[in-house]
Amino acid sequence: MEKEENKRAIIVGVFVFLGLLIFVLAIFTLGGQQKTFVKNIHLSAVFNDVAGLKKGNNVWFSGVKVGTISSIRFTGLSQVDVKMDIDQSVQSFIHRNAGVRISSDGLIGNKIIVIDGGSPNAPMVEDGNMLQAENMLSTDDIMKTLQKNNENLLAITTDFKKLSSQIVQGKGLVGSLMTDTALSMKFRQIVTNLQTTTENTAKMANGLNHFSDKLNTKGGLVDNLATDTTVFNHLKASVAQLQKATANASAITENLTRASNKLNTTDNVLGVLLNDPKQAEQMKSTLNYLNESSIKLNDDLEAAQHNFLLKGFFKNRAKEQAKQNK
Repeated sequence: MEKEENKRAIIVGVFVFLGLLIFVLAIFTLGGQQKTFVKNIHLSAVFNDVAGLKKGNNVWFSGVKVGTISSIRFTGLSQVDVKMDIDQSVQSFIHRNAGVRISSDGLIGNKIIVIDGGSPNAPMVEDGNMLQAENMLSTDDIMKTLQKNNENLLAITTDFKKLSSQIVQGKGLVGSLMTDTALSMKFRQIVTNLQTTTENTAKMANGLNHFSDKLNTKGGLVDNLATDTTVFNHLKASVAQLQKATANASAITENLTRASNKLNTTDNVLGVLLNDPKQAEQMKSTLNYLNESSIKLNDDLEAAQHNFLLKGFFKNRAKEQAKQNK
């Protein structure tokens, strides 16, 4: 009997020991998940709306669970102060300009806080620092946005329905182009002409570009004018000579103009001969009279040579001229 009682006590003791062991392991397991036995730093953030966030929810950083929410309390005007216990081992990776936002653990999971690391140039966070909270859209805000988008989509589809009806009925420019063959042909011709004009413009631009390349060719006239001072000086001298020749031509033209103007007046002999028929006739008569007088004078001289009084004089003169010619 005594042996059975001892055996029963041993069995009960074993079960009690196993129960205590399981209890201790459970405590350590849960404590490890909640970061209870890990050295932590305390950070906080102030939100306008925590969207159902609860004490004990997790804090994530770069996809890794790094802490839990230790307290949630109201502060200020309808604001919520959220304090977080963060594993000290990740302190060096979180910077003071890091931001925090509320997210979900999966599509419909518990709310969590996500920490963005911030700029590497900023110093790392210290125990008690407050991080900048990023406001998130609530479900009501999302539904309002969707409702507004639905209203805009309905208005667009209504307007498009009205526009398509007018097009089918041949109203407006697009409807006329789709229903009126003649108008559509004219519009097509306009587009063709515009395309031709564009092609011609492109060709002209290419031609001008090719011409400018030729002007800038090494050794060309433009290049010599821009770089060779000798050619420039020769060209400058040629221009000066051309200007001088132009001035001389202008003077000659002016003199000819004056001479032609004189010919059109009667204050000179040529003008009288050209413009006064009566004076021209008198001048012609005078010239005829002088011609006749010169003929008569020649006859008188011929007769004088044969006169016996002057015959010896003319013979001696002829001999002297013959000697001079020899």
